Amino acid sequence: MKKRLGIDIDGTVTCPSTFIPYLNQSFQKNLTLNDITQYNLAPLYDTTEEEMDRWMEKYEAMIYERAPLAEHALEVINGWKNKYELFYISARGRHLYDLTERWFQINGIHYHHIELIGSHDKIEAVKTYHISAFFEDKYDNACDIAEECNIPVILFDTPYNQGPLPNQVIRVKDWLEAKQHIERLL
Repeated sequence: MKKRLGIDIDGTVTCPSTFIPYLNQSFQKNLTLNDITQYNLAPLYDTTEEEMDRWMEKYEAMIYERAPLAEHALEVINGWKNKYELFYISARGRHLYDLTERWFQINGIHYHHIELIGSHDKIEAVKTYHISAFFEDKYDNACDIAEECNIPVILFDTPYNQGPLPNQVIRVKDWLEAKQHIERLL
């Protein structure tokens, strides 16, 4: 039986700076990825969490449709399509499934399953689908999944996910480095 990889979508398969130009335009800021030092964007854009939620509801579908791929994601992931089962587990809401699947097809990214759970708590999905290793960009998700599920988690390095890591979380700069670790670990 093939091992199953769990892969987050946003900030992992997609470029972590995807939302920044849209946020800058809406909130009249000029932030770069290096300025995004926390996952909660509301304080960085001088707004409330409620306003940020409304903004996301209004723009998320358009932004997800246009999201650029992270560097080397396509070649690495598609290189695994016959070796591993590729299960994407995302906090996106279920109402975005058709748009998300279409984005995968348009961008030529292989997948075996896409699970949109509508929450950042991915532990249950990781357990349900017997994931062997997970790819994530959210700091607390990476730590929680590694500790609760006892699997290696590849954390893509960004300014918003800094902090001490448990042993099973491996920080990488890109998909090429992630590939080296997965081939060593699995």
